[in-house]
Amino acid sequence: MTKVFVIRNQLGHYWGKKKCWVDGSDGRTVMIAKHQDEAINTLFELSSKNFELRGEVVACELNNRGVPAVEASTIPLPISADLDADADA
Repeated sequence: MTKVFVIRNQLGHYWGKKKCWVDGSDGRTVMIAKHQDEAINTLFELSSKNFELRGEVVACELNNRGVPAVEASTIPLPISADLDADADA
């Protein structure tokens, strides 16, 4: 198994490959970094854009399929403003 690093916020959500937060229920959508300093740099960039972010870099293992073994968050993801605007139309 290979050790990789992921970014998790204070709600237990993970930074995704599509540059948005995901709940971790599908590990394929979670952004992985092979090096810890790469994940730390990404977390620094995220926290400079959102001062309320309390994130951490977490080491985890990849399973046989190359998907990070992360624990899914029990807190639902917030609905974005774009989705609200589409629902009103």
